[in-house]
Amino acid sequence: MYRVADRMYFAPSIVATRLLPRQTSVLRSHGYGPTAAGALRAYRRRNAQRDRKGRYAEKSSEKPLCFAVAAGLSRVSMSTNRRRLSSLPRSAENDNLGSTVTPAVATSSDGPTTGVYETIRSTDSLPVDFTSVNSLGVDGISPEIGAEVWIRARVATIRVKGKSTFVVLRQNSLHTVQACKFKEKEDGGESAAAVARFFKSISLESIVDVCGVLAEANVSSCTQNNVELQIRRVFCVSHAAQQLPFLLADAQRSEEEILASQGSKRPFVRVLPDLRLDSRWLDLRVPAHNAILRIQSAVCRSFRESLSQRGFVEIHSPKLISGESEGGAEVFRVDYFGSKASLAQSPQLYKQMAMSADLPGAFEVGPVFRAENSNTARHLCEFTGLDFEMPIRWHYEEVIKVIHETLSTIFHRLEEEQQEELTIIRKMYPSEAPRFLEEPCVLHWEEAMELLSSNGAHREDIMEDLSTGEEKMLGNLVREKYGTDLFFLDQYPSAVRPFYTMPSHDRPEFSNSYDVIFCGQEIGSGAQRCHDPQLLEGQGGLVKDLVEAVCQLQGKVCRTWSSNWPFRVLH
Repeated sequence: MYRVADRMYFAPSIVATRLLPRQTSVLRSHGYGPTAAGALRAYRRRNAQRDRKGRYAEKSSEKPLCFAVAAGLSRVSMSTNRRRLSSLPRSAENDNLGSTVTPAVATSSDGPTTGVYETIRSTDSLPVDFTSVNSLGVDGISPEIGAEVWIRARVATIRVKGKSTFVVLRQNSLHTVQACKFKEKEDGGESAAAVARFFKSISLESIVDVCGVLAEANVSSCTQNNVELQIRRVFCVSHAAQQLPFLLADAQRSEEEILASQGSKRPFVRVLPDLRLDSRWLDLRVPAHNAILRIQSAVCRSFRESLSQRGFVEIHSPKLISGESEGGAEVFRVDYFGSKASLAQSPQLYKQMAMSADLPGAFEVGPVFRAENSNTARHLCEFTGLDFEMPIRWHYEEVIKVIHETLSTIFHRLEEEQQEELTIIRKMYPSEAPRFLEEPCVLHWEEAMELLSSNGAHREDIMEDLSTGEEKMLGNLVREKYGTDLFFLDQYPSAVRPFYTMPSHDRPEFSNSYDVIFCGQEIGSGAQRCHDPQLLEGQGGLVKDLVEAVCQLQGKVCRTWSSNWPFRVLH
């Protein structure tokens, strides 16, 4: 926190490092007198004493950002059009937004040009048809040019010059349209002046209702780039805080853009992850992040539809259970009214019961909890799992085929139906469309070991599980050789799989199991479960003897939960 005169500012990633004379005068013009400017200069001098060059602020590893006073003023130093400090906190008595009116009066034919709605409290249902921004200028669904439309959207950017106003309105985070107002001879510029005062006084991210006439235009900076709104009336629905934790203009730049700007006179701000997470509600307005939520929704929807068409039944298994779902992963312990309980690590036991209940197939989309204390992208304490279970007629390759067809369907639908969202995401986080084959690409374990070995990966024991590096390397090799990002690695060594995995018939050292690898990373795994009780007890006995031998050597205690449960070593 930094105190400037009697106002407090929060500086998330940048602090004042230099105050130019021009900015001093701008501060004064907005009600910040010599005391505020003097405080800023004093802060600059203190920094200069710590760093003789006076170029870097304390505890800052970033390059100099010209001048910036906390987050509220960062838009001044970063703004490409060098707008004046219109976002500074203003007096509460400022009435440039217009008078307070009821929505009924505002939307009437003789309503005022600008104003602020009274708090909407569900008192009336008004006959106002709002138009979606993403429909404007689209053949077949857009209102005609010259039609009057109402838009409710957020204020994304503002540019006022004299009585001319240019505003970008953003709706649903993804779609933008330009709205403008110019001086009109009919009223001598009175309405244009009112609109200019309105937008000079309103803060970014506020929600407004705009009534305007649709006109043809060429606006490359908006998603609706062939039309614009010529403003007739505008009203404030919800007034945003004058100072937000960060600016969306800063938060939606790609890392490539930020790095490229560091050598310029006006380098871009990098909004750090902690600040984004602390204000997640604001960060999710970033188009790419908002689009990611839509992609997640589309993936789950396609998964459900694909399996439902096969006759599978969606189940909802408990997440608060008395034991452990798996033996190989850590578990979150919780108190259950004086008894011990755990958060479910997997729905696998319930999926097995669904098969014993004679369901044709079962699937679930739900949370999975793993107490894995590791700071990598491969270890998540909570994630959404897409699980399914199905009966096997003759061979586990039947399951591989279903997985491949389900994932292929998801990929196809995303590229065809969510192209807009993918384009937005790839602009901020560059990536390519996935490559996959019509038929499953299945690589046996021994084939994979030969492929790695022939390309310089030397493994002391080929029966050990793959490391992260080897997995990525194998993904690149398969992409080069077979032209696919999606493949299945099967016939895993039995020693690295759970004891309930069915061993291979002719070579029991290998198992009827597989991993689903996508872009060099495991995204799923599966196996034929050992459904023969005698064989299962034999498998469990072998593993139990091995673990007990290890425990004796290391002086640890071993506990077996039951004949049907995997057991784990307790330290």
